[in-house]
Amino acid sequence: MSSRNSKANKAAARERLRLEREAQAKKDKTRRQLIVAGSTIAVLAIAGGISYGVIQSNEPDHWESVAKEKTVTAPKNTDGSNGTNVVIGKPGAKKTLELYEDARCPSCAKFEQGVGETVKKDLAAGKYKVKFVGATFIDNMDQGSGSKNALSAMGAALNVSPEAFSDFKAALYSKEFHPTESKDDFAKDSYLLKVADSVPALKDNAEFKKNVEDGTFDAWAMKMSSAFDKSGVGATPTLKVDGKKVVVDGTDSPPMTPAEFNTAIDKALKG
Repeated sequence: MSSRNSKANKAAARERLRLEREAQAKKDKTRRQLIVAGSTIAVLAIAGGISYGVIQSNEPDHWESVAKEKTVTAPKNTDGSNGTNVVIGKPGAKKTLELYEDARCPSCAKFEQGVGETVKKDLAAGKYKVKFVGATFIDNMDQGSGSKNALSAMGAALNVSPEAFSDFKAALYSKEFHPTESKDDFAKDSYLLKVADSVPALKDNAEFKKNVEDGTFDAWAMKMSSAFDKSGVGATPTLKVDGKKVVVDGTDSPPMTPAEFNTAIDKALKG
């Protein structure tokens, strides 16, 4: 190989190396620009998301809105202001058992599972009537809307009949369907309709289904919830007769078994 060709080859090699370095430098610069731009977009997106979230959190949700509605569609089989007086049982029964419950309340589920059948038999016998007052405070404690949505669905059941209401309420509190307090399954209409399928009067009932899905009794549920809030009752389940709590002797606890309930209700009815 001549000296001349060797020098030319070295010069060409240096030129190729220079061009490769310049090309790599351009690539690195472009990559840095893209990273900066992407980071800026991400920051703006996050900021925008936070702003949107703040805006959304400041907007009244559906339930807050219906709570303010002046015109309320109340279910059939109710009376009183906005239909919040719900009394089940034979009209001739002299005494009324007031029952305060929240659909998501685990203790209410335990009460209904333990004592519900006894109450049902007493109602059939005309031993007393039951005035139901629905609460929704667990939605505020554990977040969600299951208590409110279930209460609205109970209104749809009550619109069918008092018996459908009682059976649907029992199904909601049953071991099969009642979720843990932290699970907001009742917020889903599909879940409430699944529960309703276990009630003959509600299964394949097109009007009931429409009322649940349309939220026909949402505003009524919020008025009922407001009635509970104004009652002075601080926990569920709470039972009262003649304004006095029905409790296990020597305690402030509601009766949770048939034996406890029979003793407590008999005493209250005589009072």
